[in-house]
Amino acid sequence: MLTMSSRRRWAVTAGVMTGMLLAALEATVVGTAMPTIVAQLGGLAHYSWVFSAYLLTSTVTVPIWGKLSDLFGRRLLYQGGIAVFLIGSAACGLSQTMMHLVFARALQGIGAGALVPLAMTIIGDMFTLEERAKMQGLFSGIWGLSSIIGPLLGGFITDQLSWRWVFYINLPVGIAAAVIIGLALQEPPRTERPSIDYLGALLLTASVTLLMLVLVEGGTVAAIFTARNIALLVAAAALFAWFVRVEMRAKDPVVPLTLFRNRVVSIAIAVGFLAGVAMFGAITFVPLMAQGVLGATATQAGTFLTPLMLSWVAASIIGGRLLIRLGTRPLVIAGLLFLIAGFGALAMFTPATPKVILMAELSLIGLGLGTTMLTLLIAAQHAVRREQLGITTSLNQFSRTIGGALGVALLGALMVSGLSANLHKAAAQPGSGITTAEADRLAENPNALVQPEARAKIARPVLAELQQALAGALRTIFLISAVLVALALLLALMIPGGKIETIPSTGEDFVMAELTTIDAEHEPCCE
Repeated sequence: MLTMSSRRRWAVTAGVMTGMLLAALEATVVGTAMPTIVAQLGGLAHYSWVFSAYLLTSTVTVPIWGKLSDLFGRRLLYQGGIAVFLIGSAACGLSQTMMHLVFARALQGIGAGALVPLAMTIIGDMFTLEERAKMQGLFSGIWGLSSIIGPLLGGFITDQLSWRWVFYINLPVGIAAAVIIGLALQEPPRTERPSIDYLGALLLTASVTLLMLVLVEGGTVAAIFTARNIALLVAAAALFAWFVRVEMRAKDPVVPLTLFRNRVVSIAIAVGFLAGVAMFGAITFVPLMAQGVLGATATQAGTFLTPLMLSWVAASIIGGRLLIRLGTRPLVIAGLLFLIAGFGALAMFTPATPKVILMAELSLIGLGLGTTMLTLLIAAQHAVRREQLGITTSLNQFSRTIGGALGVALLGALMVSGLSANLHKAAAQPGSGITTAEADRLAENPNALVQPEARAKIARPVLAELQQALAGALRTIFLISAVLVALALLLALMIPGGKIETIPSTGEDFVMAELTTIDAEHEPCCE
């Protein structure tokens, strides 16, 4: 653990939280400004790539930033990530065409890949286990707050200033974060010349990029498994196999494969992957349920996620306090049970379900995510040596993001296929009011269900059939999410039991009973 004064530690904490706020707000502010951006720049065909380019590069670079921080230190890499993010932000604000904006967002995403994982790594360097557990609420609060104020802030800036200031506003905030980190964060000097696994980094980046290119396609199952995408998947698998072979022989691999012998780390990554599918599934499909089935406006649909976010923050605060007393396994199991209950209840919703019931079900999901996610992160961080802290933290986030991207792509494709099947089934019923041609049209482009103007033109009996069709497809998605979380629960049962204890005499912490089964070379040690 890094030794520094209490004042300096809290200054660094303020710096990393400011950096995390940049990443958190970017996920919500830009979406609000996009209609105005399209109106001025044109290029509607590239609309989705403004988001996809950012998602792709911010995901692909996460493990690389984490490993480089283990080699060269957190301060230099965190400041470098902020610098790339700010250059990308400035380029976004200066964009004159939609394609320029897409490339600038890709650059911005490269920097964003450093902000969250390195922030959590720096916190892991500075604070003991008990302190980190109690601080969980601060970091979850950033994401909860940004989810609420982000759309409002984006709308205000776009209306009162210009959409370009949605990106320019990042500059003073990011510079402040970089300066604080530069002045406050002290690290021991590094005398050894690091060995960089260039080939491993290149192969990992290439394989994940090809995978993400397939996942961001979205659409139907047929659209995902086109000849082009199958070729990309085969190439990604081949490159990943080559990557594994290189890592087995590398002097200092970018992803040490021995890390996966650590039971806590490997289970945390696997459970995070499956929980990531559920998390992104909820964030993606709950607003669609609110608009398409319940008839809410876009603004009202956004408020449906508020109880999820608030309960997530509350569970993080409470879970952090309980982590020291109960240990990792009970909290993770409890969190996954909350998730199963929440998604299972959502799988039974109907257009007549009271809003208060839906809010309660979403609160259960928030409780599950808040109890599970940061508990897994802290357990994984605590199970490795300091020189592996960066890559371990990055892999934890990477697994959730990849799980989310895969989940949104596949669940979205299944939702579209399910909607099409339900519409054609309704069209086959006498007196439904839906023709086969109309079923085909709505299955390919179901926007009429979420656009108030289009909904108003649909006859009530037909609209009711459409809502039932969409509700049936979404119920299937929520049920699949519950099943995936149940699989995560089976994995979580293999987490070693026991409490996490702290040694007050030195301020250094260990995983005690939880890690007694891990090989000696992978046991945590004091730094």
